[in-house]
Amino acid sequence: MANQLSNLLAEWYPNRDNCDWVLGTVYKTEGPCYRKAGAMMLFNSVGQQLGMLSGGCLESDIQRHARKVMQTGTPVTLCYDGSDEDDLSFQLGIGCGGTVYIMLIPVHTDNGYQQLELLREALIRREPGQYLQPIPINPCSHSAQFVAGTASGHQQAQAWIEQKKGVDYLITPVSPEPHMLVVGGGIDARPVVAMAKQLGWQVSVWDPRPANARKEFFMDADLLLRNPANTLPEFVRQQRVDAAVIMSHSIALDAAALEQLNTVSLKFMALLGPVHRKQQVMERAGIAESDLRQPLSGPAGLDIGGELPESIALSILSECHSVLHKTQVIPASGVIRRELAA
Repeated sequence: MANQLSNLLAEWYPNRDNCDWVLGTVYKTEGPCYRKAGAMMLFNSVGQQLGMLSGGCLESDIQRHARKVMQTGTPVTLCYDGSDEDDLSFQLGIGCGGTVYIMLIPVHTDNGYQQLELLREALIRREPGQYLQPIPINPCSHSAQFVAGTASGHQQAQAWIEQKKGVDYLITPVSPEPHMLVVGGGIDARPVVAMAKQLGWQVSVWDPRPANARKEFFMDADLLLRNPANTLPEFVRQQRVDAAVIMSHSIALDAAALEQLNTVSLKFMALLGPVHRKQQVMERAGIAESDLRQPLSGPAGLDIGGELPESIALSILSECHSVLHKTQVIPASGVIRRELAA
């Protein structure tokens, strides 16, 4: 399953009273670590693990400690130091070499499920908020809180620690997973939808043509739409769509979709095809470059090479992911490779 928080909570919710649960959260890191502060994971008494707190090397040991928390009902904190040869994390082969601090907290009806129900409901409504967790260095009566909406003061995406009334809280910004609208239900749209769903995104497909966007080829899609193009703006507003990829291979359909989508706010919008086709679509839609409410990426995607539909899908989703997370696309190594002349 996907590791988006909404996916974890969707799996937890119907089983919340069927067994014991523990919430694991990374509350601090030092040096390079696979997951950062605010990463969450759920453990239960039948051995299920939902999510990840490391690259997979620490979860079994964390599960062992989680069982003790289930038995005692007492929160605990753990520290794994990947740089210490005597530390268990080093012996387990943690490859990052950093130090990760984790807290394990029981989740049950007596502590209001640590307000995970409220968090889940907000994500279903696609509303952001902040999740406040007291760091239980010593057992205390304070429980987690979820505050809907965007709080003032901090606009950062990463979690941080803040003291409130003498108690240290980990404050984690919580946002719903991205919602992508794919315009066009042809063969090359299938890997776009499949990869986006693998990322845990919400994906809707619009194509009014009966032969396209068929359920048997888009079983992972959350919604298949066949309404007229003029219904798209209201859909985007109601469903809080973040990104749109226009790829119907029909200039008329692409133009109709572009005309309507240009009336709403999107964080990312892309058009499949070469530059000259982009110009044709915009002319058909009656839209000049200066009329665009948001930049239109065309050709869609990053230049990563490859011509197959899967490569193109990876290219498009990579660009979209970068824009949504407001990051500049550079190699993680920082090394820019250039082909040498023969």
